[in-house]
Amino acid sequence: MLALSQVSAHYGALTALSNISVSVEDGSKVAIFGHNGAGKTTLLRCIVGAHGPSTGSISWNGEPILAGSVAETVRRGIAFVPQGHNVFPNLSVEQNLHISGLLFDLSFLSEIYKLFPVLEERKAQRAGSMSGGEQQMLALGMALMTQPKWLLLDEPSTGLAPVIVRNVMERLLQVNERLGTGLLIVEQNVPATLKIVDRALIVKSGRLIEDIPAADLREKPDLWEFF
Repeated sequence: MLALSQVSAHYGALTALSNISVSVEDGSKVAIFGHNGAGKTTLLRCIVGAHGPSTGSISWNGEPILAGSVAETVRRGIAFVPQGHNVFPNLSVEQNLHISGLLFDLSFLSEIYKLFPVLEERKAQRAGSMSGGEQQMLALGMALMTQPKWLLLDEPSTGLAPVIVRNVMERLLQVNERLGTGLLIVEQNVPATLKIVDRALIVKSGRLIEDIPAADLREKPDLWEFF
């Protein structure tokens, strides 16, 4: 279980998160929604150890996640895909995947190619020459080369055409179903994300204002009342 207890976080005098307590079971599919500047990215950064909470605690399976412990957190099984095309543009697709899996099991590459056939088709291609959607697939594949139990994603659909967004979301669902990897997704595309998650956390001005089953949120006539 991933658990946050009374977590607050700051950037200097700016409060980014305020007293957030929530727990999510391993293997869950959870969305985090909120307006720009609500604290969603900071929440992911705290969970992966890239930004320390000023108060409160974060733990996974009873073990604390500490500030500055990103490498250790990844080795323990929590991967983070930041917003943007996080690939090595001058290296080939396969080189990107190998680099990401160096400390893990490189034979897992075969599983990545099953999930993302386009990556096998383009394995010799320079990553920077791929389309935005293909680079996003590669970024996901690179994160999965660490064989995480949790995959944290920050705006995976940014800049992508609707048909590509659907493809990315379908692949994420396959990752969860085939590998049992939990998904924690920060996303502005609420309708597309609600199709694949079971639960939604809504953050406003650094506070958790709603923790709701995705099915209930889908039935809301006006989703934007929360934002």
